[in-house]
Amino acid sequence: MKKLCSLRHHKYVVFSSFILVCFLPSVSSVDATSETDRLALFSVKSHIKSDPYQIMPTWNDSAHFCNWTGVVCGTRHTRVVTLNLSSGGFSGTISPAVGNLSFLRELGLSDNSFTGKVPQEVGKLSRLRTLDIAKNLLSGEIPSNISQCLNLEVLHLGGNDFVGTFPNEFESLSRLQYINLALNNLTGEIPKFIGNFTSLELISAPGNNFYGSIPDTLGQLSNLWGFAFGINNLSGVLPPSFFNISSLKEVDMPNNQIGGNLPQDIAQRFPRLVRLNLAINKFTGHIPVSLSNVSNLEHLALNVNGFTGSVPSFDRQTRLTWFGVNSNHLGNGKFGDLNFISSLANCTNLRVLGFGYNNLGGVLPKSMFNFTQLRELIIGGSLISGSIPYEIGQLVKITRLTLSSNLFTGTIPDSIGNLVNVGAMSLSRNLLSGSIPSSLGNLTRLSSLWLYTNNLVGPVPSSLSNCKGLQKLSLQRNNLSGFIPEEIIGLSSLTAGLDLSDNHFVGPLPSEVEKLRNLVYLNISNNMMSGSIPSSLGACTSLVVLSISGNVFEGEIPSTFSSLRGLEVLDLSRNNLTGTIPEFLGDFVSFNGLNLSFNGFEGKLPDKGAFGNVSKVSINGNAKLCGGFPEFQLPQCSISSKKNKISRTMIIIFSVLGVIFVLVVALVSYLIWKRRYSKKVSSGTNSDNENFPRISYRVLHEATDGFSSANLIGYGKFSFVYKAILNLNNGPETVAVKVLKLAVRGADKTFVSECEALRNIRHRNLVKVITSCSGVDYNGNDFKALIYTYMVNGSLDDWLHHNRAVNQDIEEETRSLNFIQRLNVVIDVASALVYIHCQCGSPLVHCDIKPSNVLLDNDLVAHLGDFGLARFFQYTAHDSTSSHINSLSVKGTVGYAAPEYGMGSQTSTYGDIYSFGILILETFTGKHPTHEMFSDGLSLHGFVKMAIPDRVMEITDLIQLRTYKSIKECLTAVYEIGINCSMESPRDRMDINDAFNRLQFVKKTFLDSRSNLA
Repeated sequence: MKKLCSLRHHKYVVFSSFILVCFLPSVSSVDATSETDRLALFSVKSHIKSDPYQIMPTWNDSAHFCNWTGVVCGTRHTRVVTLNLSSGGFSGTISPAVGNLSFLRELGLSDNSFTGKVPQEVGKLSRLRTLDIAKNLLSGEIPSNISQCLNLEVLHLGGNDFVGTFPNEFESLSRLQYINLALNNLTGEIPKFIGNFTSLELISAPGNNFYGSIPDTLGQLSNLWGFAFGINNLSGVLPPSFFNISSLKEVDMPNNQIGGNLPQDIAQRFPRLVRLNLAINKFTGHIPVSLSNVSNLEHLALNVNGFTGSVPSFDRQTRLTWFGVNSNHLGNGKFGDLNFISSLANCTNLRVLGFGYNNLGGVLPKSMFNFTQLRELIIGGSLISGSIPYEIGQLVKITRLTLSSNLFTGTIPDSIGNLVNVGAMSLSRNLLSGSIPSSLGNLTRLSSLWLYTNNLVGPVPSSLSNCKGLQKLSLQRNNLSGFIPEEIIGLSSLTAGLDLSDNHFVGPLPSEVEKLRNLVYLNISNNMMSGSIPSSLGACTSLVVLSISGNVFEGEIPSTFSSLRGLEVLDLSRNNLTGTIPEFLGDFVSFNGLNLSFNGFEGKLPDKGAFGNVSKVSINGNAKLCGGFPEFQLPQCSISSKKNKISRTMIIIFSVLGVIFVLVVALVSYLIWKRRYSKKVSSGTNSDNENFPRISYRVLHEATDGFSSANLIGYGKFSFVYKAILNLNNGPETVAVKVLKLAVRGADKTFVSECEALRNIRHRNLVKVITSCSGVDYNGNDFKALIYTYMVNGSLDDWLHHNRAVNQDIEEETRSLNFIQRLNVVIDVASALVYIHCQCGSPLVHCDIKPSNVLLDNDLVAHLGDFGLARFFQYTAHDSTSSHINSLSVKGTVGYAAPEYGMGSQTSTYGDIYSFGILILETFTGKHPTHEMFSDGLSLHGFVKMAIPDRVMEITDLIQLRTYKSIKECLTAVYEIGINCSMESPRDRMDINDAFNRLQFVKKTFLDSRSNLA
């Protein structure tokens, strides 16, 4: 009880007015009328399935129900007037019997995990004033019966999965003061009758699908201070009557399609205005000059619209913290366009300043650098000229600096090294000259540095190696020269990209390149580098794009390149490379481009895999090549070369005959066992799949083009996964086909395990199995496959470690997850674990929780997959924590498997919680638990534990973190959850229900803070 009460101390959202009363005077007796309330409360209790704080056991007849936690009774009678179970971590459904609490005035069930529909019986609560069921998993349409609660003042439905429209029957709720519909799937137009709610003070519905124009009846709401409809599909223009609501303080409508002009006298119409956010719409005309008269204005966001003319003066604002007019058509490219900056001199609290991507000309006034509280400065994409003032070094708190795509000249001032808090800096696409200042090495929190397309000269300063968190470095298209410093090429933090192309670098590629094991993009093309390609480059196994074209490298392609299986683009053209083209390059199933042109390669061109697609492979300028597919139009290879090839093949064959002979006995035994076991499995799975669509091997073979590598989307130890389109019950559907490698020992067992695990479990955060296939292929070999719903956004591992954006001119990674998206992912995984551990009958242990087994759908909702190692278990009578499982010898993946597994312990839910904790830490730090930095006793767990709370921003893998006031606190809370889940001792680990509820609380705290952006 004490724990639940402590949860109420955080600041509540504007819609909530509940106070959890933990102690009430005792009531001596229960009369006949209050018996109805007692029975109703017991029904509420019976519908609750999860109760992590053990509140419901205290609801018993040993105390009068007026003394129960969360229950408040009236002072003149023993009837319930308040039921507040908010933030209790409950799951289950809402009992229809709640409608029998006829004296109820406040019903608070927010911030839990209630599912299902809201019972129509809520409409019987005629005395109800506050209904708060926000932040649950409720679905269906909003019950129209709520319209019978004629005394309702607060309606809080946000953060659920409600669909349909705002019911027309709600027209009767004329006493409403607060309406919150945020983050649902509601649609339709904003009802005109809302204009009749004369007491309405706030209506908030961002993150829905409302469309149409804003009704002019809203002009009747003389008490309205907040109107928030961001991220919808509203269109048209703001009606004139809207500007008659003089009480408005906050207008928040970003991400819509609203157009038209703003009235020039907007200050007189909205004299109390504090927040005006109209970003990402279609507004045109001039920015009203009168906005400078709104003395209380704190947040002005007009970016991504069609505003023209000049930016007005803002010399009367002292409270302004956010000023954003990016991406409009402001200015005329002449001096004087930036005069408004001087007028902001009194805005000493300014945190965000953005006026880039306009037509603003002139030079930066030095007064701009007096904004010492500034966190973000975005002025790229304009016509600003002159030099970068030395005074820029005064912006010591800045975390994001964008000066790209302007006309800046001169050198980069050394004072830029004073910006010790900056995480992302872009000075690209200017006319900057001189050398790269060594003071950049002072920026130890730097994660992304873009200096490309300038006239910079000289060497790359080795001091950049001090930036231990640098993930992306773009220096292409300059006049840099000298050797590439070993300290830079060996900077292991580089993961997103390293681009040194189109410069004048000389010498060999340092062998220290092997330290870039997590690098996705490497481009050193069009320099004057020489020597052989270092074999150590084969250690960079995360590479997706590798280009070393346009140099003078010589020698053969290293055999270590066979490890670069994730490559999509490989460009070795225009060098002096020789030797034969390795056969293993044909096995790279992800190739979109392979350029080997204009070298000295000789011999037979491989004729498998990627080499079968002439549109993806370029071999021009290699006169000694022969063979290959006819489309390449190469000459036939000579007979002698064929004989040599045959000879080499025979040598290889005879060299392995001895090994094959040794394995014959074991193989025969295994085949006998497999045939018996397969019959058992087939008989078991066929009956279980009677309700599934029948899929044959032939259908799968045709749908995958003969299991072509072009359709291969993933693979693991026991299986290949192909993308296919199948005609199922509801027509054509894109699916993922998981084909078991039955020749691999244990694969057959994973098929059985996965069928058993997925047969009777269903949850929105589990990958949905559609059907299975068990039969034989065209060669008579056993064939087994599982067919799943296709996840268009791949795995969490792809997003964290394998960014597939090839266009490196895009300064902000388009394939990255922000804070709230990552938080949603781990909440989804936690929800899945709560289900399989606690809610699906017999507890199920997954045994292999890791990012590659977390798949993301089109909406980035996470789904836990790959149950090949999963096991059900039962508790013993004498020990409720011991498990009895027929475990596979493999109990997970190195780095994620619980430490007790290495000592022979039985598989348990504690192991899943450990893996989940590591997944949380990896999701937010971006570091594999097996990263090379984790050695000599240091682990990912210890690394994060040492960093909290003071250094959480340094270890976090969020390049473009928006400066929310609560972000550091939220990150700290998330890391603490990850640490508590990944404790070495199983008994010290956090319960999965507790972890899920705490993550939900972090999300609530973060979302509540968005209205107070720093």
